[in-house]
Amino acid sequence: MPPKTANPAKPRPRSEERLFLTIVLCLAAVAGLGSWFAASALAHRDQLHGISPDKPRQLVEFALTGADGHTVTRADLDGKILVVSFLFTSCSLTCPEVSKRMAEIQRRTANDPDVRLLSLTVDPRTDSPAALAKWGARFGADTNRWFLLTGQKSVLYNLIGTSFLPTDSDDPFNSMPGNFSGTERIAVVDRHGHTRVFYDGLRSETPSAVVAEIERLRHEP
Repeated sequence: MPPKTANPAKPRPRSEERLFLTIVLCLAAVAGLGSWFAASALAHRDQLHGISPDKPRQLVEFALTGADGHTVTRADLDGKILVVSFLFTSCSLTCPEVSKRMAEIQRRTANDPDVRLLSLTVDPRTDSPAALAKWGARFGADTNRWFLLTGQKSVLYNLIGTSFLPTDSDDPFNSMPGNFSGTERIAVVDRHGHTRVFYDGLRSETPSAVVAEIERLRHEP
């Protein structure tokens, strides 16, 4: 008597194969679409957008002392496009990064006589002209174009608080002298003295954004 053989498996109906293939393709499409949306969202998040001032702000009158010991006044900057940052020389985290961005902006605007850079200390008690000169040398500041300014606290705080930044005395984690908010930002001021926009001074893309904004302001009346 011949040995029994196992019954061969029945072939899977073609309809089941088509259904299985359809499910696989749909899952692949959903996964691909999800990846596209994730990448799109990440790119959108990483785009650098200018930050508008919290209210209309304009450059007020002032007289301050530069790192070279010379007096700089509001009148000295008439008709110039200004790039403005904020610092204190005992700052070891954000201030050096912002100054690196300012140094790059200085390099990119080296041939632009209508542009001046300002860095305003929020700690004038410590930041003497000599201290600012040492800071500026660290970042290659050209004191003919990049003014690192100190002076009377009342004058500095009036300039910063009126022309640029709000204060936040209720923030227990704000260790910034003067309680100013947004000191990591870099401001762009048009030739009429209006503070137009801020950029994040901690972002590597900021110098390019600032230079583009300067070019745009040049075409305004």
